[in-house]
Amino acid sequence: MNRPTALIADDEEGMRQQLRSRLHDAWPELQIIAEAANGIEAVALAGQHQPDIVFLDIRMPGLSGIEAARMLFNRCHLVFVTAYDQYAIEAFEQGALDYLLKPVGGERLKTTCIRLQSLIGQQPSNIERQLSQLLSHHSKPPAKQEYLRWIQAVVGANLRMISTREVLFFQADEKYTRVQTEQSEVLIRKTLKELADELDPDEFWRIHRSTLVRVDAIEEVTRDLRGRQMVRIRNHPQLLEVSRGHTHLFQQM
Repeated sequence: MNRPTALIADDEEGMRQQLRSRLHDAWPELQIIAEAANGIEAVALAGQHQPDIVFLDIRMPGLSGIEAARMLFNRCHLVFVTAYDQYAIEAFEQGALDYLLKPVGGERLKTTCIRLQSLIGQQPSNIERQLSQLLSHHSKPPAKQEYLRWIQAVVGANLRMISTREVLFFQADEKYTRVQTEQSEVLIRKTLKELADELDPDEFWRIHRSTLVRVDAIEEVTRDLRGRQMVRIRNHPQLLEVSRGHTHLFQQM
């Protein structure tokens, strides 16, 4: 009997490696025959290798996971893997498709693999109605915007997952962005503008063109000798300047 095959598509190499490793533990017989760094590659490699299963990140350059899924429709079984909460989680949980939140836990992945094992050998057309309903649901404007929940940072040879709830502030640092928590700081390649678009604006305020701060991490706002507003962060010594264009955030001062 031929081994089942899969393709992994994620724009973060560390996440692809992590998923590959955890799939090996959860389902040793599954053969990962290709990896893609974006949606366009995913569609092309799926056409070339004809995998039984494709694991798709949702937010990727070129084509998103949802867009790639439309092009892979009826050709393979699909599992979405993402750092974002979705309003359609139950649709994945109840159907033949599945949905995994990063970082993917071992036990949760085992459940997915058991579900997929029961599907191998069936034609993807057997789940056509469920997939059609799911993609149709995603094509409608969401009732509530989805916000970034996890920051992926490469530290040495490892991939570190940082919950946005741990972050005190983000600060632009030349080609990188500094992510500051109470315990440590790391650098990521995602720009401050990208983060500002993806984070919940009720939780993170942009106080300067180079600084995003978590609102509930602000201990107090003071003025220095030059009259500038300065933000003091709880449990951190650094003072963060509020630029003139963002002083309206603290109007009572």
